[in-house]
Amino acid sequence: MSTPETSRFVRIRVELVLEVDDDEAVTGAALQALAEDADLPDAERAHAERAVTEDTAEALAHLVDPFDLVSAVPGVELQQASWSSEQIDYDPDSPEWDLDEEDGDENDPEDDEMTVG
Repeated sequence: MSTPETSRFVRIRVELVLEVDDDEAVTGAALQALAEDADLPDAERAHAERAVTEDTAEALAHLVDPFDLVSAVPGVELQQASWSSEQIDYDPDSPEWDLDEEDGDENDPEDDEMTVG
């Protein structure tokens, strides 16, 4: 049950690590998606095509869309999203990559906050 003090907004934080087995396939898919985007101005398209051709992480950023993650969820509307991608050194055995750990400060009340209205 919602009270007047309860926010209707929820922030979901997601971090993904992907292994790219085929740079050309990722780049090709990003170029295809750009070619099919009729709303993209030509100047932006040319800039985006250069970026995805030069950097696989940039190509992935053009293919992964947060709207796709929530578009089928009933009762919600995406208000804001931001995302980025970068190539990283990944060691799954490193404690740095322990997915069970919280990202924030243990005493940060925002990390414990989850409200649904």
